[in-house]
Amino acid sequence: MRALCVLHDAFSTTGLIGESLRARGWQVDEALIVPAERYDTPNVDFSFPDHREYDLLVPMGAPWSAYDEAAVGRWLVPELDWLARAATSGGAVFGICFGAQALARALGGSVALSPHPEIGWTAVEPDDPSLISPGPWFQWHFDTFTPPPGATVLARNPAAVQAYRIGRSLGVQFHPEVTAVDIKLWLGNGGEAQVRERGIDPADLLTEAVRQEEAARARAGELTDAYLEKIFAA
Repeated sequence: MRALCVLHDAFSTTGLIGESLRARGWQVDEALIVPAERYDTPNVDFSFPDHREYDLLVPMGAPWSAYDEAAVGRWLVPELDWLARAATSGGAVFGICFGAQALARALGGSVALSPHPEIGWTAVEPDDPSLISPGPWFQWHFDTFTPPPGATVLARNPAAVQAYRIGRSLGVQFHPEVTAVDIKLWLGNGGEAQVRERGIDPADLLTEAVRQEEAARARAGELTDAYLEKIFAA
């Protein structure tokens, strides 16, 4: 089986989700849209491959908004079209944070600035804990989404819808892939100011990431298994 993980920026990794898929025998390819040198000018051209070449598409997080055509429209609009074609033709998408928002928008939902941004480790309220565990899951988002028509909400918390299913696709607002490595990358690329503005000590995020490391790896593996068994294989 072959998956394509879409890295929207050079300061993110496939983390625990890429690790989980590889551990289950998947070939995991990676596609980077915005290279490091274009981070401040991210409206680049990008050619998405034929989605039919892959059994699973995994659009990851991004520091930009899934509604900001002014900043990233040259690849955002094509990505929305690409995800819509994949999902509506029976393909499978596992969208993470920005990826979940983009999938929602691609299929007729909406994305907007959130009145309740989340940064840090938070619990969610799942309808089926065997599919989405209560966490805690790592969050870092300033936007929120309305699931597309026909989607089933699988988890939520007071801040936002946290997971939904549509067809063979799953979108999660949180970051199941995250490790301390990812958090260090985000903090070092403008994130430290964002968290300090919200009264969060960056060191606390890293300390908790280290403390959560093994449990987070187990949660990511359980989520991968549940998605592949209950949604992807449906």
